[in-house]
Amino acid sequence: MDYRKIAANSNTETQDVMRLSEPVGNVYEMVRIISKRANQLSVEMKQDLDTKLQEFASYSDNLEEVFENHEQIEISRFYEKLPKPSLLAIEEWKEQEIYYRNPLKEKELF
Repeated sequence: MDYRKIAANSNTETQDVMRLSEPVGNVYEMVRIISKRANQLSVEMKQDLDTKLQEFASYSDNLEEVFENHEQIEISRFYEKLPKPSLLAIEEWKEQEIYYRNPLKEKELF
């Protein structure tokens, strides 16, 4: 899933935790699933930002030459304006786009 296409609000808002936890039936399990997805999104966003900024990296050892790279600044601003990974993960959870499984529950069924 592309995190840039998720229509998540960039501001925090109060959520009904009991309603959000209905698919798994446990608030703590829901929080664990959302937090793992938020960590995945955070790593993906960091890697994307690093690869884009590497294109503009300067490998000179001269400290006197400090210049502004406007493309680099625009890329950084774009990533700063994106919603936080936790908000993206909550939005994915609401839209039922997160795949999860609990091996312990599957083991109990057999």
